[in-house]
Amino acid sequence: MTFEHIVSTPGILGGKPCIRGTRISVEVVLEFIANGATIQQIVENYPQLSEEAVREAVLYAAYSLRNDVWFDIDVAA
Repeated sequence: MTFEHIVSTPGILGGKPCIRGTRISVEVVLEFIANGATIQQIVENYPQLSEEAVREAVLYAAYSLRNDVWFDIDVAA
């Protein structure tokens, strides 16, 4: 699965997954939701975020907790 809004950059927040173009981590988004915030409230408080980006952060977290392991391997023909 590819994530358009989630990036992980070593020099930003120690490489934690963040919403692209911000320093708002997936972890922070999940903490807001766990504390009862709605997606709309998060977007209202952080207008640089879109609803789609917040939803993708939650989806990213769900995919990260799966037990599947994938390897990209280049195989020379």
